[in-house]
Amino acid sequence: MSHYDVFNGDADGLCALQQLRLAEPIESILVTGVKRDIALLERVEAVEGDQVTALDISFDKNRGAVERLLGQGARIRYFDHHFAGEIPAHPALDVHIETLPDKGTSLLVDDYLDGSQRAWAVVGTFGDNFDTSARRAAEPLGLTEGELGLLRDLGIYLNYNGYGETVDDLLFAPDVLFRSLQPYADPLTFIVEDPTFAALRDGYADDMARARAVAPAYASERHRLFILPAEPWARRASGVFANELAGQAPEQAHAMLTRLPGGGFLVSVRAPLARPDGADVLCRGFPSGGGRKAAAGINLLPEAEYDTFLDRFRAAFA
Repeated sequence: MSHYDVFNGDADGLCALQQLRLAEPIESILVTGVKRDIALLERVEAVEGDQVTALDISFDKNRGAVERLLGQGARIRYFDHHFAGEIPAHPALDVHIETLPDKGTSLLVDDYLDGSQRAWAVVGTFGDNFDTSARRAAEPLGLTEGELGLLRDLGIYLNYNGYGETVDDLLFAPDVLFRSLQPYADPLTFIVEDPTFAALRDGYADDMARARAVAPAYASERHRLFILPAEPWARRASGVFANELAGQAPEQAHAMLTRLPGGGFLVSVRAPLARPDGADVLCRGFPSGGGRKAAAGINLLPEAEYDTFLDRFRAAFA
């Protein structure tokens, strides 16, 4: 029997899997990719008796692969917080999906494990830009403000590492990054002992300095839209820069359009933190769009559709 761990390459996916494997240590086949690479179950060829755990990837985007794997006799356990659509009833499908605007997959796994790996749930929740939820989850841990700040930094850096068009854009491939995290039950120990943390911190600081120098291409009382160049640093920084801006201006919606080498844009959208709703609906209106209520994206927005996107962005958060 084989076990497949299929997870989003961002902070939430990494920390959800870290919790599970600390609580349930097994050898598994890792299937992952950049943050936008969510149709991951298509890569899995599980057969009868195999177990598949899916973490932080949209059920709706993987529906066909789920049906295929169930038909081949595999068992699937599914944790996610993105739009799911209709979920079929099947005895081999164990689903833990909620779409609340302030609860990510790390907290769903935390519920499943009764809080036994809470510190890593806090890291993943900070990484998904749910600061209030992360602080609330951390209360029983008795952390100092400095320790809590380090967990927040780690979540941000793990999330930053997941952004890119391909794995070559990233500082660390997500499966390699998970193997670095895996030995550490305490994320604070990882921060102190593993050189990966310093590499992520330094890369983040350099990329974000470049992003912060970019002026908005469109701004209003309720909106800000930025266009970043077709450079690896911009693809890495796009999502966390959008999160940072959202935190600075909670009444505004933000859109980050990063030019792609082959033309068009990679899009990240953040609904106003004061009203974290509507990002998923906006982005699903475009063929390669998806996400959750507070934060969503479009994998490829053709340049010819820029004006259409801008009109819909303004209307969605008017």
